[in-house]
Amino acid sequence: MANLLEFKYLINSINTTAIYWTIGVVVFLMFLNWFFEVAKWQYLVKDLEELNIWKATKSVFCGLTWAIFTPNRIGEYGGRIMLLKVENRARGAVLMGVGLFAQLVLTSVFGALGIAWFVSTFLETPSAVQFGIWILAAIYGLAFILLYFNVYWVDTLVNRFKILHKIQPFFDVLREVNVSQLGYVLLLSLIRFIIFTSQYILLMQVILPDLALLPMILMIFILFFVQSALPTLDIFDFSVRSFVASNLYAYITTQDIAVMAIVSFIWFVNLILPAIIGSVFVLNVNYFGDNNS
Repeated sequence: MANLLEFKYLINSINTTAIYWTIGVVVFLMFLNWFFEVAKWQYLVKDLEELNIWKATKSVFCGLTWAIFTPNRIGEYGGRIMLLKVENRARGAVLMGVGLFAQLVLTSVFGALGIAWFVSTFLETPSAVQFGIWILAAIYGLAFILLYFNVYWVDTLVNRFKILHKIQPFFDVLREVNVSQLGYVLLLSLIRFIIFTSQYILLMQVILPDLALLPMILMIFILFFVQSALPTLDIFDFSVRSFVASNLYAYITTQDIAVMAIVSFIWFVNLILPAIIGSVFVLNVNYFGDNNS
């Protein structure tokens, strides 16, 4: 009850105009975020199939609609590749995996650093243990980067299993992606990472202005990391996000309800709103043939 009253007082103390402007900017950043995902998708499949901006946009938003109803967003693959020609869909799914892995690399690298900072700052551990945690975080992050820039290893691994030989030819496309292309995809992913981190920062700066900037950002990195590791359905994900965020931010603020409200709002803006938009495209997709427009 005390927390609710504290949250009510907090909201009443915020300038209404500032809130509206911030919400508007957060929604704008959502569209900007998915614009860069559309650009990344176009780039990834450009040697497989030429997608104009409109078709690539429909493809991405169809994927977002399917994603919210499936565990760990697995339906995003099926929803997105349906806009490709039938013969390109399997290889398109593999290339889409490269784009998603690029995003995971950044989440893992920054998340590992955030966790190392958290352990060093808030848990009573010997200096040697803290040093070891930082070393482990660095090794963990570098391992992801190494695997990403040698993504063709996945094709080699698949080729080792006889049971996977029928699908192995689809993974050959990984050998055609060079380091410079992987670097460009990682750059686009980094831009997206900065954008959705900025959404949290903006809302927290307005609603919780007393929060120190660096701890706030590092907690966001940990939140992203935990979200990526937990198997959830997007449509119910707000409860998991809110629970994790409120427990994390309890170390730097007593405004747990404000934190849960911020996380839930961004969940709605970044995942549910695009999925609603994508549902318009989903109804017009030919799931058994080509989609030429």
